[in-house]
Amino acid sequence: MKNFPLEIDFGKGIPLGNYTSQFFGNVYLNDLDYYIKHKLKIKYYIRYVDDFVIFHRDKNFLDNCKIKIQEFLINNLKLELHSDKTKIKSLYCGSDFLGFRVFLKHILLRRRNINKIKLKIDKVNNYDKLRDSVEGFLAYANFADCYKLKLALMDDLDYGVWYKDVNRYLRVKFLS
Repeated sequence: MKNFPLEIDFGKGIPLGNYTSQFFGNVYLNDLDYYIKHKLKIKYYIRYVDDFVIFHRDKNFLDNCKIKIQEFLINNLKLELHSDKTKIKSLYCGSDFLGFRVFLKHILLRRRNINKIKLKIDKVNNYDKLRDSVEGFLAYANFADCYKLKLALMDDLDYGVWYKDVNRYLRVKFLS
């Protein structure tokens, strides 16, 4: 072991996708939750790990909150809001959140995620890998308003082999 070269990168952060990343992200940002809900008194606030949205009717109120949240993050948690991803938008135009485009009265899938699954269907020739990809996509798609998209996806697949696997997801969404 003496001659074993050991290089450790002590950079910032925890690897993405690691359960400890999610856990520590939630613990670390708990103070932010408290600040937003109790100090700023924001009623409609949703956070998942490091992504969050705030809903309010008044754009000026949101502009003011954005400044206060940025100051809180810098002063207390040594974090910053991502300048390219921090936007104040009307829900009539839709907003990206957790892989979905969220509108006032409906939720759609991101176009790039739809294109990814279509490419996988065209490229993959292993049934098990393709089934896993399609099942994962359909489980994700069940949270959006995209019944016709799922039917179109069925048209791209072989009905004989796929009908039972995929139709199960279609029925779950249709009946719920």
